[in-house]
Amino acid sequence: MSSQVKSDLYKEAGVDIDLAQNLLKKVKNKISSTRRPEMLSPIGGFGGLFQIDLSKYKNPVMVSSIDGVGTKLMVAMMMEKYDSVGHDIVNHCIDDIAVQGAEPVYFMDYIGIGKLRSPLYEHVLEGIADACKASNCAVLGGETAEMPGMYGNDFDLVGVITGIVEKDQLITGEKIKAGHVAVGLGSSGLHTNGYSLARKVLFDKCGYDVHTVLDELGESVGEALLKPHTCYWPAIKQALDSDNVTIDGMAHITGGGLYDNVPRILPEDVDVEFDKTALPVLPIFKLIVEKGEIDATEAYRVFNMGIGMVWFVPEEQAEAAVAICKEAGFEAAICGKVTSGSQKVTVK
Repeated sequence: MSSQVKSDLYKEAGVDIDLAQNLLKKVKNKISSTRRPEMLSPIGGFGGLFQIDLSKYKNPVMVSSIDGVGTKLMVAMMMEKYDSVGHDIVNHCIDDIAVQGAEPVYFMDYIGIGKLRSPLYEHVLEGIADACKASNCAVLGGETAEMPGMYGNDFDLVGVITGIVEKDQLITGEKIKAGHVAVGLGSSGLHTNGYSLARKVLFDKCGYDVHTVLDELGESVGEALLKPHTCYWPAIKQALDSDNVTIDGMAHITGGGLYDNVPRILPEDVDVEFDKTALPVLPIFKLIVEKGEIDATEAYRVFNMGIGMVWFVPEEQAEAAVAICKEAGFEAAICGKVTSGSQKVTVK
């Protein structure tokens, strides 16, 4: 009796414990489908258990990353479409560790929300499960925090990923040198960065809403903005298994664009010159830049502008690298060259 009274009082305060349990049951089977043999416990324990298969590795290094989806969540709420942001958070996190050569092995999520509601909750988790399963990455656990006093009607989504790579196969960028070329892999759109500026231009300045259909986009503004973040792991894995390509450095082009992300992996004695015509600038970027009167340099720092990842390979392997990307289903092209310098990036 006393427990039930406390639960009812908590519900009156804005937190429904029973609803959280009931909604989680709806997606438990889908989440369980991401299970890998290394998992030692079912979803729902106080801590997820994952045993490294030491027969597969000689000197394993764990690689971890944490990130969020940012204000793209606001677009998802306007569209009332939530599975895509589940894909976003997983794919963003996978790309962050894949650039170091790490295989994604398990993922954990955090959902902070003002008021738990259906189908938002299930659709986010279903998107997470589908994205993890596509990359053979286990959903090891997660946390849902219902905090009406903190989030109001909004919600936040954060992901933490862990991968494994042999220490002698870590990709750090230290081997990049003058003469290497940059191979760009095409993006699907904004991915998970630049939405504050995009919303200001498209919604505040232009007066569009998510349902506005524009000829130059061939779809609605909301559909273009909600394109899921691309997961490049299939191409990376194929390249790592190839005898024809050696990737000496990779950069995931997120917030900061080419200008800020590429220098993170460059040795101190090289520069990179990018050709912005190598891959097509997607219509959504052209629209934002034109309507917002955004300077090209700022555009290539805020947005990925159509290049979601960059590989650095020896020049003689460039065509083979492009071929691997295309075989894996990605648009790709040689988009830059490495020269002697001081970690400077130019886009021409």
